[in-house]
Amino acid sequence: MMKAAVERNAGRPDRVQILGIGIDPVTMMEASARIERFIAEGVPRVVVTADASGIVAAQSDAQWRDILLGADLVTPDSAGIVWASRRVGSAIADRVSGVDLVDEICRLSAKKGHRLFFLGARPGVAEQAADRMRLHHPGANIVGTQHGYFSQDDENGIVEHIREAKPDVLFVAMGIPRQEKFIVAHLYEMAAKVSIGVGGSFDVLSGSVRRAPRLLRKLRLEWLWRLILNPRKWRKALSLPTFVWRVIISPKRPY
Repeated sequence: MMKAAVERNAGRPDRVQILGIGIDPVTMMEASARIERFIAEGVPRVVVTADASGIVAAQSDAQWRDILLGADLVTPDSAGIVWASRRVGSAIADRVSGVDLVDEICRLSAKKGHRLFFLGARPGVAEQAADRMRLHHPGANIVGTQHGYFSQDDENGIVEHIREAKPDVLFVAMGIPRQEKFIVAHLYEMAAKVSIGVGGSFDVLSGSVRRAPRLLRKLRLEWLWRLILNPRKWRKALSLPTFVWRVIISPKRPY
């Protein structure tokens, strides 16, 4: 499946090529419209929310790189991606982050009844995020939740639980690239119409972690806010200078 998907999507001319990875230059409205189309088509699809650290990781992780190349939709989930797109001459208008995408799909679920499943984060966090989304979007059809701290022995049971819930959209919040590798490994077993890796989104949506103030988001400094709140993410932050340097020394044109 992944080999065919890579061949189908890797060279798509509508994607902005950043360090050899194609990013879809979509707005939130365009991304959600594509996801609704995927739901209607009913064939399991993979959506990746790509940030700068993920692009750097893909330079040395072949499996993760293939997942990015084969994904049906790759959204620009960081200020670094937006900056790099301008650097290579194919400007992307703005971020389409995992947090905002979950919120938007929950809004659409309240209107159209899409079945949603939340998988990931620490015990209790996915449930809290689901409860808050139901309050924020009355009628949001969240059909199941499951934390991400499970053993390999539990994996098959969790996959079956998701399949039985029959979600239209599965959100997986287990960190890049673990969440995407899990999705691809069980894509057809879980049978969700759309599976999306959303990183730390449940922590924010549950209220466990405060999102950066609007001003910092506008200044594209949300990454700094996250680092201040969680200094253990310094390794991820160190990938940002690497990303910037690699983009700078790359040809100043689409790849």
